[in-house]
Amino acid sequence: MSVWALGLNHTTAPLDLRGRFAFALDQIAPTLHSLRSSLGSGRHPQVEAAIISTCNRTEIYCAAEHVALDHTVGWLAESGGVAPNLLRSHTYTLHDQEAARHAFRVASGLDSMVLGEAQILGQMKDAVRAAETAGALGSTLNQLFQRSFAVAKEVRTATEIGAHSISMAAASVRLASQLFEDLAKTRVLFVGAGEMIDLAATHFAARNPKSMVIANRTLERGEKLASRFGGEAMRLAELPGRLADFDIVVSCTASTLPIIGLGAVERALKQRKHRPMFMVDLAVPRDIEPEVKALEDVYLYTVDDLAQVVKQGHANRQAAVAQAEVIIDAGVQNFMRWLEARGTVPFIQQLNAQTDEWRTAELARARKLLAKGEDIDTVLEALSRGLTQKMLHGAMAELHAGDAAAREQTAQTLSRLFLRKER
Repeated sequence: MSVWALGLNHTTAPLDLRGRFAFALDQIAPTLHSLRSSLGSGRHPQVEAAIISTCNRTEIYCAAEHVALDHTVGWLAESGGVAPNLLRSHTYTLHDQEAARHAFRVASGLDSMVLGEAQILGQMKDAVRAAETAGALGSTLNQLFQRSFAVAKEVRTATEIGAHSISMAAASVRLASQLFEDLAKTRVLFVGAGEMIDLAATHFAARNPKSMVIANRTLERGEKLASRFGGEAMRLAELPGRLADFDIVVSCTASTLPIIGLGAVERALKQRKHRPMFMVDLAVPRDIEPEVKALEDVYLYTVDDLAQVVKQGHANRQAAVAQAEVIIDAGVQNFMRWLEARGTVPFIQQLNAQTDEWRTAELARARKLLAKGEDIDTVLEALSRGLTQKMLHGAMAELHAGDAAAREQTAQTLSRLFLRKER
């Protein structure tokens, strides 16, 4: 059994390209079905698969008897509508040990834009649950991910990898503070009601802004989140008419197309008489049209723009990174030993089947002898002798075959197998 991974992330691919391969959680099951169907024909049956898709990365993990990296690249390129060669120039492909190491590093927060951030672990667990629900997760990938979660827990417990970590939400507040002298005088709009918006709202709420509003397609969900911060909720459809009311806009939805366009922002600026607007687009694909960034009085940041801010404090955690890598190395070695041991399973199954066949035959013979009235001790003696002869027949044949060197090697093997002394 082999494991392979294909991915693109914030270090290998630009935001707009990543957006082509962003899968919402409810898209994971049909996407996995498509991938496994494309791999299921020919020489790649019974493929296990899982997809991790966040604002910073999309990664596909597979396990099967034969590696099919080229096929996986071709399938992903087609799903995103790009040429395979273009995709290859922005992706990384990993196999067995390196695939395991990468999964463990991702789970531990070592491969994140925010070094040591904990959010990715929850996102990986969601991805694994989605793969399991879709029936795409087998024993190999299940072992890979469960071990990655265990390693991540050990890394966070034994090191200070998460100390002084600056999240994208915290970075957004820091940048807003540079534009507005007093955040307590600002009105903040959050577009969406998912985990990232929840985190961003928590950070901004700590600065006691003048008002906080959650805009969401589902009003009930928006109201639930807004109530935690003493804020207001509104329907997403109301956004164009109210955009001018807000000094700060933070957006992160699962929309496949921008929901805040250039025209809407231009109209809002006119109504605001060109008072500045601070906008953060945490979504992949984008929620805010990129042309908005060129407008005067608008300060628009994407997840990639926040990279320099969140990198602060990395130097303070390098010692923790070194400790984490040691833990990850041990985890990778243990997984590879398990994976290699899995390769002997078919052989073990064959041995068990053969010995069961011998046992069944000897038991049938013993029952016949007992039915004929043979002495029990005589029957048991014949049963034990028949079993040992069947078990040793192949070994004895090998011992008498071949040249002297082959016989010596066979003798040594048989000695290890049958002449071990009990300790």
